[in-house]
Amino acid sequence: MITLKKILKHELIGLDVQVSESLNKSELGVNGVIVNETQKTLVVETDVGEKKIQKDGRRFIIIVDGKKFDVDGSALKGRPEDRIKKKVTKWH
Repeated sequence: MITLKKILKHELIGLDVQVSESLNKSELGVNGVIVNETQKTLVVETDVGEKKIQKDGRRFIIIVDGKKFDVDGSALKGRPEDRIKKKVTKWH
């Protein structure tokens, strides 16, 4: 079962996501499926094509098995393979 703390170690590609807060107002409300992840960005497939969204300074609603998780993008920073191994000591 995925919990709020486990979402940081979860594979994000293939999950539904929505941008709930952003420094860039044009990104607010962007939603779709995560198709790629880099150290600093998420690539989201939307109805109008792919959008590359910075992780830092954003909040995301990530949907896993019908449950919504509100995640601080800075907690997702780092290479995906390193983030999955990283020990979570503090939740943002």
